[in-house]
Amino acid sequence: MAVQSHTTSAPAAEYQPAEISRVYIEGIVAGVIGAMTIAIWFFVLDLYYGRPFYTPNVLGAIFFRSGTAPDLNTLPISFGTVIFYTWVHGLVFCALGGLASKLLSIAERNLNVGFGILLLFVIFEFGFLAAAMVFAEPILHALAWPAVLVGNLLAAASMAAYFWLHHRDLMISP
Repeated sequence: MAVQSHTTSAPAAEYQPAEISRVYIEGIVAGVIGAMTIAIWFFVLDLYYGRPFYTPNVLGAIFFRSGTAPDLNTLPISFGTVIFYTWVHGLVFCALGGLASKLLSIAERNLNVGFGILLLFVIFEFGFLAAAMVFAEPILHALAWPAVLVGNLLAAASMAAYFWLHHRDLMISP
């Protein structure tokens, strides 16, 4: 009885440990870049309005304190809240950067997937903007949706620039 020692189809592309590490490191770096971009944007806005660290302090107080929302006009700046919120914000962006990096590595191997990833990104951006328009201004009274939109677009552009530098040969085919 003969045993076939090779296959006629190409083997499935498997990740090598070095490629997995590259994907995760690339995602973390992109996430840090995006989080820093938004943090700097809102720090500049807070300085312009004469209230440094106001935005992360308010968001941290609303997201991490139980009970009702605090009075935003009299809320004192707590650097513990600012640091904790900034840390969580950075972790969320690192997770998003890791997801984006993983999707880009998939798109490099399958050109048809790239258009779907681009469409997913556009839907995510519009969904985030819609949520900001609905929730940010009426509930927080601290963040106007145009400021959130500009910050989000700046972060997306900075992360996209980083990914573009590392994936110059990436082609997208619908």
